[in-house]
Amino acid sequence: MALLASLGKYRNTGLLMTRIGLGILFMLHGYPKLLGGSEKWEAIGGAMKYVGIDFLPLVWGLFAAITETFGGFLILLGLAFRPVCLLLTFTMAIATSMHLNSNEGFMSASQAIEMGVVFLGLAFVGPGAYSVDKK
Repeated sequence: MALLASLGKYRNTGLLMTRIGLGILFMLHGYPKLLGGSEKWEAIGGAMKYVGIDFLPLVWGLFAAITETFGGFLILLGLAFRPVCLLLTFTMAIATSMHLNSNEGFMSASQAIEMGVVFLGLAFVGPGAYSVDKK
């Protein structure tokens, strides 16, 4: 549609807005998990059993909480962007597996699936010009 064609020249602004929104949301989503302590981390890390990994759930849970909290911050800044996107994609894949294998259904897993797709796509696109990683 010719009317909206000019928006293409604001690609970097769109990536910045996406990074800010996702970064803030993931920091808010991960921070309570990070503060939850060892009991919370072990419960979160227990999701790894759905992909055949049943050792060190506390460590895996802490890793997920750190990835969501600090990964969100790094997404916001556009720093270490692609590796963080891939880590968040992995975290969302595990969350998806947990929801689907817990008989919670597709609707319960849909947010993790959607976020995983977004982070995987962003890993290919990059952070844009308005980022710390800008070259």
